[in-house]
Amino acid sequence: MKTIDDLEVAGRRVFVRADLNVPLESGKITDDGRIRAAVPTIRKLAEAGAKVIVASHLGRPKGAPDPAFSLAPVAARLGELLGGPVAFASDTVGESARATVAGLADGQVALLENLRFNPGETSKDDAERGAFAEQLAGLADAYVGDGFGAVHRKHASVYDLPARLPHAAGGLIATEVGVLKQLTEDVRRPYAVVLGGAKVSDKLGVIDHLLERADRILIGGGMVFTFLKAQGHEVGASLLQEDQLPVVREYLRRAAERGVEFVLPVDVVVAKEFPDLATKAPAHPTVVPADAIPAGGLGLDIGPRTTELYAAKLADAATVFWNGPMGVFEHPDFAAGTRGVTQALLDSPAFTVVGGGDSAAAVRILGFDETAFGHISTGGGASLEYLEGKTLPGLAALED
Repeated sequence: MKTIDDLEVAGRRVFVRADLNVPLESGKITDDGRIRAAVPTIRKLAEAGAKVIVASHLGRPKGAPDPAFSLAPVAARLGELLGGPVAFASDTVGESARATVAGLADGQVALLENLRFNPGETSKDDAERGAFAEQLAGLADAYVGDGFGAVHRKHASVYDLPARLPHAAGGLIATEVGVLKQLTEDVRRPYAVVLGGAKVSDKLGVIDHLLERADRILIGGGMVFTFLKAQGHEVGASLLQEDQLPVVREYLRRAAERGVEFVLPVDVVVAKEFPDLATKAPAHPTVVPADAIPAGGLGLDIGPRTTELYAAKLADAATVFWNGPMGVFEHPDFAAGTRGVTQALLDSPAFTVVGGGDSAAAVRILGFDETAFGHISTGGGASLEYLEGKTLPGLAALED
């Protein structure tokens, strides 16, 4: 695929599909990592004399304007990071968008309102999606895809719009794809994968794919209890996906057959109820063996012996991919497992890739130096689908 160095941008209107889907609380950004990741491409285009039109989604509005999902706070933060004003259009393809774009001088930047305020952005109807893409195309002379976190979506601004304009990949997408190739082609071994998060069902495809490629797979988070149950252990009141037990048993069988080391917790941190994440009130946790979770126990983190075990399993790795926290890291009583695994990645000589989403947020929230990792992805879902071997619509649309 072409890069922005292959596009003529000076004096032209360049539409940049970024991923600025950041968490908001009471209208305030709580983690600006994705905005910061978008800045280099936007700045490069502006410095090359382009009129830069940035667009993104935020959250999941229902195809209509919703103040709770407005990108206005993002426009303000983007301006701070760029060191100059960012014009903000209060709609996507309406009067405000047209006027805002028309008012741009060379080197200036504008941000359109949330793309998902228009039903055409996410429509499954090709004609409706295409009509919205035509309206977006009318605002620009060229297209740059740089929203890696959205490339697994067949949406108008991701999939249909590039076909209507000269197009290229931005620097962020080029970097993300380059890193993912290091996880799928000529991987340095031992190759360890750490998977966490709530549900096994969210990771089925990637586990299936990695059983053919990884040397060891370490499991944490809420999904671990389905694995423990599959081994015949009781899991108390912990999160359990009963319908996934046959699939999990098959994965464990295949791992043993192929010589892939499947590592599960030896102890877990439990509480009587889910903690209050707003007040961070003490949850009075206890540590129990993984095969002796009490009847009312709710597992919320891997235990200290497991954290040490996982650190040992990562110590000699040459490549590590991590996606999903080890527990409810947002509460201090259940953050130790995620903190310990994160530190183990930093201590390892491996090429370490943090697979976006909650894992990337944990790195920042727990106070780790982002630059110390090999790569922190901006797209958890996109990373996983790439590793599953799927064709990502947004990447396919950028290919010549």
